[in-house]
Parts: sequence; C-alpha cells; structure tokens
Amino acid sequence: MIQRIRGTNDVLGDDAQAFAMLEATAKRIVERAGYSRIETPAFEATELFARGVGASTDIVQKEMYTIPEDGITLRPEGTAPVCRAYLEHGMHKLPQPVKLWYLSSFFRRERPQKGRYRQFWQIGAEVIGPPSAGSESPLRDAEVIEMLATLLNELGIEGWKLEINSVGSAGDRARYVAALREALAPVKHQMCEDNQRRAETNPLRVLDSKDPNDQEIINNLPKIADFLDAESTENFRQVLAALDACGVPYTVNPRLVRGLDYYTRTTFEFTHGGLGAQNALLGGGRYDGLSEALGGPKTPGIGFAMGEDRLILTLEAETAKQASLADAYVAPMGEGLNAPALELARELRRSGLRVELGDGSFRLKKSFEMGHKLARKIVLLGEDEQQSGILTVKDFASGEQVKVPRAELASRLKSI
Repeated sequence: MIQRIRGTNDVLGDDAQAFAMLEATAKRIVERAGYSRIETPAFEATELFARGVGASTDIVQKEMYTIPEDGITLRPEGTAPVCRAYLEHGMHKLPQPVKLWYLSSFFRRERPQKGRYRQFWQIGAEVIGPPSAGSESPLRDAEVIEMLATLLNELGIEGWKLEINSVGSAGDRARYVAALREALAPVKHQMCEDNQRRAETNPLRVLDSKDPNDQEIINNLPKIADFLDAESTENFRQVLAALDACGVPYTVNPRLVRGLDYYTRTTFEFTHGGLGAQNALLGGGRYDGLSEALGGPKTPGIGFAMGEDRLILTLEAETAKQASLADAYVAPMGEGLNAPALELARELRRSGLRVELGDGSFRLKKSFEMGHKLARKIVLLGEDEQQSGILTVKDFASGEQVKVPRAELASRLKSI
C-alpha cells in the first residue's frame, strides 16, 4: 500500500477542525488590524531566495526543493515572495504602508520531527512601504507584536513568552558579523560540524544552535547590543517602550538574531514550554533591506510567520491541561478558616464539582499560584466572605473576578 511521503502530514478529523478554528481566529485578528489576503505561487525563481533569504543560509544551502534546470524552487518561506509581489504589481501606488497576510503551504528539506514537516502550513503577514509612510517607525514593530500577543491570547494559549532583540542596521550587523568571525576563529574547531561551517558562511546562525556541547562557547561570544549605533539603540528603546505601554510582557534575548540575511533591527520570537527544546511558536522581524536586495527601491518592512502544526500541538497541550484541572480551588484566607473551607469544599464536591482545597497558612499570592496550577477558578474564603455568605470567585482564563452568593456558588462554578 502506498503511504504518504515522510515529512508530510494528512490533515483530517479533529486536526482539520483545529486548523479551521485557528485559521478563522487568525483571519479575524489580522483583518481587524487592516491586513488584506495575498497568495503567491507555490514555486518561485530560485534567485529570489538566494538574493532575498541569503545564499549562505541553511535554507538556501541545505533545505530548498529546487529544480536546477528550470531555475525554480518550492517556496521555503513567505516574506521574499510577498515582497516580490509588492514590487512586481506596483503596490507602491496603493495607500501606504501595505498590510498583507497569507495562509500558505511551504517546503523545506529538513529533518522531520514533532511539529516540523517538509511540507508545512504557515500563517504570516507583512507590512511594507516607503519610509515616508512611516514603515520604519518602531511603533509599527510594536503594533505587529501586540497583534500576535492578542492572537495567542484569543486562541487560549497560556504561558507563552516573547523574546525580542535588535540586530541593528546593515552597518551594525556587518560590524557584529566581523566580530563574531574573529571570536569564533580560535574555537570553532571545538564545535559541531554544522557550527564549524556556519562560523565561516553565516556566523549569526551559530547563535541559534541548540547543540548542548557548544553552549558554553556561544555564551561567551560578543553580544549584538555592544555593536548598535545610537540610532539603532534609540529605535529599540522606543519599540520596548511601546510594548510596555500596551502591557505586552517580553524578555530581551541578546542571542536572538535570526540568521536570514534580510533581517534588520527588531527581531522576535514567541515561545512555549509545551513544545520542548524546539519551543518557537512563531517569529519575525524587520527587513529594511529586502526590497533593495531584490532590485527594488528602499521599501522597509516588518512581518512574521507562524507554523500551524506547532500551534495546533500547543493548543492540544493546553486542552489536555485544562481537562486535568479541577473546577475550583477553595482558598481559606487564614488558618482559622481552614475548617469552614473544608465544609465549603465538601458542599461543592457533593454537587458534582472537582474541588482542590488550599491551606489557610498560605499568603494570598501563594494561594493564587497554587490555584492557577490546580484549577480553572479560585474561590476566596476570608472573614468577610464567611460572615456575608458572598464568595469571591476568579476565573484564571478570563481574569474575571466576581462576587457570588454561597447558595448560587455551585451553579455559577459550573456555568463560568
């Protein structure tokens, strides 16, 4: 019996429903932010990726499906094709900047593993336009990142982390690459074969390496922040300030450089612990020199791509986590309320609810931490609640906190 080719996947049944839900949610989020749909061909001129992504990158050197005699390649990523379409179709005549999103299949000849296939689906978006349209603004970077945080939250993905960095201007990057080559020269022979090659062809990719034996060397390499000029430093400060203003949490990761040649200034990744060592959910960044690399005028841009297969795995993990949680965590606010809390837990369990019971010796913060690990909601039982018969209930998923009469508590816990 003929079976599917290794590194590919059939999408059917529950997976098909999950894909449809993910796609519908993404469409709603990006379109309310002003993005329009684009679909580029499944194959492009090989030169597009060699010039745009970078001839020395792993993608171009090792991972592309190419037909040499025809000079065409199955698309391994979406940014270069969208930028090519922007230039080819004269989109500079449209209101600027142009916001485009896509939902397409891509192809890379890499080692298949959980959540990574040789044919895979991505949702991505690009914001492209001339400098006069504000496309270089750090506010644009923060707007894209905030939209992605909103998308993950609306999908119900908890525990994501945003890592962000700046790789500076083309000049900053060139100085940094030269410093990396110099630092790697005396130690590269101690590294794995891939990193020895990258040290020569694309030193930035060494920083992405997950090889545990090379981490000590990598941690001692120069940091890109030390090579940013004043303009790039101020640009990054403004990106972070805008994220602070809209409440998006982040961690600055000086090793996050993303090895594709077109990246400049802001780069970012959203990660999730449920995916293991290869924990990236989605990533992106700014590519202010891509248009010029493809023969066009200066047209800065920023974009992102998220793998649907990896997002689905994360959603499945979140669903499994939610299924294992209790309906409520009863938290007595003081040791003198332990007995009344047990009485309340007994009452709720008799109504058919799964209930975890806290300890009155816990401080409020620890009660919330324990409750979040064990249950969907927390019920606070303090002196006021005990006397009034009105309980405080917080839903961890929505963040909503309400007051509920004790007589209605069981039914409200079942309905929230």
